[in-house]
Amino acid sequence: MLSVLLAKLLATAVVVVGVSLAVGKLGPRLGGIIAGTPIVLGPGYFFMLQEHSTAFIQAAALSTLHALVATLLFSISFVVTAGRLNALASLGIATLCWVPAALIFSRVPGGVGVAVLMYLAMLLLAEGVRRALRLTQPVVVARSGWFDLLLRGLLAGVLVSVATTLAVRSGPLLSGMLVGFPVGLFTIGWTLHERYGADVARATVSMAQKGMLSLVAFGVVTATLVGHVPPMMVFLGSLLASMAVSAMLFLVSQWQFRRDCARRRDAIGP
Repeated sequence: MLSVLLAKLLATAVVVVGVSLAVGKLGPRLGGIIAGTPIVLGPGYFFMLQEHSTAFIQAAALSTLHALVATLLFSISFVVTAGRLNALASLGIATLCWVPAALIFSRVPGGVGVAVLMYLAMLLLAEGVRRALRLTQPVVVARSGWFDLLLRGLLAGVLVSVATTLAVRSGPLLSGMLVGFPVGLFTIGWTLHERYGADVARATVSMAQKGMLSLVAFGVVTATLVGHVPPMMVFLGSLLASMAVSAMLFLVSQWQFRRDCARRRDAIGP
C-alpha cells in the first residue's frame, strides 16, 4: 500500500514541478502540451489494471472520459475568471463547475464513442472561448523558488495518491471519476498563477485543453483493449497511444509556430 501511495505521489509531483519549469523555459505553448501527458492517469490505471476485473476497468475508463469532458469545462471556467480573480477563487469556481458536470455527463447514455463526441464538442467550445479572449503567450522570466515548487508538487501528489487509492474501493463510476479529477491542472494553474501571473496561467491551461487529447486516447485504448490482451499490454498500449497523440500535438504546434514566424517576416519585408 505504501509503495502505491508513493508512486502516485511522485508521479503527480513530477507533473506539477516539470510543467512549471517547462513553462519557464519553453513558454506556455509547449508547457500546455506537456500538461496533457498521462502521468497522472497512468499510475492510477496501472494499479487498477492489476487489481480489478475487465468490467470494472471498462466502466472506470468510460467514467474517466466523462470526467475529462467536465475537465474541459473546468479549464474554460478558469481561463475566463483567472484574469479578474485570484488563483484560488478562480480554481474554486472551476471546481464547482466540474463536480456537477462530471455527475451529469456520467449519466449520458452511450459508450466510449458518445463520450469522445462530447469531448470534441466541448473542445470546440473551449477553442471558441480562447479565440474570443485573444489570449497571448507572454514571455516568462523564470524565478527562483525550488522549495515552493517542490512543496506544491508534493502536496498535489499526496492529494492524488490518497484520492485514487480510496477511489478504487468505491466502485468503477466513482473510481474513474476521481482519477479523472483535474488535480494536476488545479495545482498547475495555482502554481503558475502565483509564480508567473494570470496571463501565463491562463495561456497554459488553455493550451492544455488540446493536450488533454492524449488523456482521451489513453482512456479510449484502455476501454477498448481491456479483456482482450494482458493488463500490462493494455497499459503499454494506452501509454503509447497517449504519447503518440502528444507527439503529434507537439509537431503541429511547432509547424504553426514556424508558419507564424514566417508570416511575421513576410509582413516586415526585406
